[in-house]
Amino acid sequence: MQLEPALRRLDRFAGGRMAHHRVAVSEEPKVGRAFRAMTLLLAAGFVLGVATVAIAFVMTLNGDDVGFAVWMRCLVVPAITTTLFYFLWRARAGWYWAFRRLQLFSRIFPVVALVLAAIPGLYPFWVVTEQILFAILLIGVSDYLQSDAVRAAFPKPKR
Repeated sequence: MQLEPALRRLDRFAGGRMAHHRVAVSEEPKVGRAFRAMTLLLAAGFVLGVATVAIAFVMTLNGDDVGFAVWMRCLVVPAITTTLFYFLWRARAGWYWAFRRLQLFSRIFPVVALVLAAIPGLYPFWVVTEQILFAILLIGVSDYLQSDAVRAAFPKPKR
């Protein structure tokens, strides 16, 4: 079974009107290093999310009341990171829409995480710490996406 046709159907859904625009994969070393660094940052975010789920699970087994908001956040972080990995993977293959989605969400998710962390009493301290670390990792991804080399590798399509 070939995976690419199924992925293209998902791409049409996720990519919208830009789903068919593809750029040549850049051979620029700076772009390759940026993608490797973003992969490491997202991997760290995923590990952080899984660790948060594990901590919440252990606390629940020990009889602590973790709370609905904490469980939701614990499950959302790995889901967000998985989605960003998909965008990164497709952007690395030259799909412009994936690059733009990665840019957008790596800017929005840190803001949301920090705003939620700032709400008094919503999360315990350990979850607030996780939120801040997650935001820092995504800000790092966003920073790489805004570099001149990466932006040059994904020129805006002509109308």
